[in-house]
Amino acid sequence: MINNSALQKWDRLKQKQLDTQFINELQAGMNCSMFEAKAILNVVYKTYQPFFDNQASMKPGQICFEVVGIENSPKKRLSECQMKTVMLTLDSGEEDLLVREKNGVIALRQHRLIRICNEAFQQGGLLTVEDLANRLLNCGESTINRDIKALKQQDIV
Repeated sequence: MINNSALQKWDRLKQKQLDTQFINELQAGMNCSMFEAKAILNVVYKTYQPFFDNQASMKPGQICFEVVGIENSPKKRLSECQMKTVMLTLDSGEEDLLVREKNGVIALRQHRLIRICNEAFQQGGLLTVEDLANRLLNCGESTINRDIKALKQQDIV
């Protein structure tokens, strides 16, 4: 005789798993098949896993940021580009304070610009002027272009 209560217990325990709850929501709410629901779950894992992995290793002042992957051609439309999640150090604490104290706000912005561009590049991503100005450094695109020009004059590319 097979103990059905033991089988039911394992089914009940399986229903308490987060993945199973997500699949059930997709099946009930969006009328997805089991195959479709599992495929969607796999895409969610693929897309969001870097955020879950980085949380433990992130330091104060760092952020996860979505950038264009280095392998993309400049001619490729942004909607067709492979994206990359990178960890950037927006504020490095005392180091940044010393730069600002000695050289001022412009030098601090340029210091951060160099650091975050290098970090993105080392992780296989590229930051755009648009990313730098509007999303990271909270300034105008013309300010970033001026900073890039000034850094090029110092042979910093």
